[in-house]
Amino acid sequence: MYRMIFSLIFLFLTTGVFSQIKEGVITYEYTMDMHRNIPPERADLRSMLPQHRTQHFELVFNENESLYKASDDQSGQGQGRGGGGMRVMMRGPRTETYTDRQQREVTTMQDYLGRIFLITDTLELAQWRISDQRMEIEGYVCMMAWHKDTVNDQEITAWFTPQIQPFLGPDRFVNLPGTVLAVDINNGEQVWVAREISEREVKNNEIRKPGRGEKITREEFRKMVEEQIERMGGSGMRRF
Repeated sequence: MYRMIFSLIFLFLTTGVFSQIKEGVITYEYTMDMHRNIPPERADLRSMLPQHRTQHFELVFNENESLYKASDDQSGQGQGRGGGGMRVMMRGPRTETYTDRQQREVTTMQDYLGRIFLITDTLELAQWRISDQRMEIEGYVCMMAWHKDTVNDQEITAWFTPQIQPFLGPDRFVNLPGTVLAVDINNGEQVWVAREISEREVKNNEIRKPGRGEKITREEFRKMVEEQIERMGGSGMRRF
């Protein structure tokens, strides 16, 4: 499978202009459909909440490491429009994703129910299927990849570009051989799109590994979230 992936990427690179960015900042717009997981019998809740919640995140990267976090001007806040078109400000759970390419390690700091957790994963290529479909995002030609996350019941489509170094992307999507500039989960349930890509020198203090929080495995965190969702009646957004 990996041979096929890198053959497609080699073909991609040799059929177009290629100049790989190795340092800079990418700004992503993240949109969540707040109504998607609300049960039909909770029409009252639908009327209170805006359908879509939007946030902006930054991915700061150099040749060896990267940090994905909420934009400084938002501090984890998102916004949407509730009933009557009124703008509603909402604070989402704080999350940061740090990737160390040399150590092949991904550390996620996750705020959940007022507690801070640190989750460490190994940086590996996932079982993506690579398509020859292409799309341009912010001037970069991207290839399409998709896979089925059976654990979280998610159909995931990603668009990545080999014109920016591999193992970069928003949130947990750092396991493709290029930088992920767009992600769609379950046809609009959650969507990330790169809105600005800046090639610039990154200062030493802009990227730091999260160190505060309770260490927990991915499986332990998933089990804790599932138990909380069951206590809440079985509805909620699963983001592991």
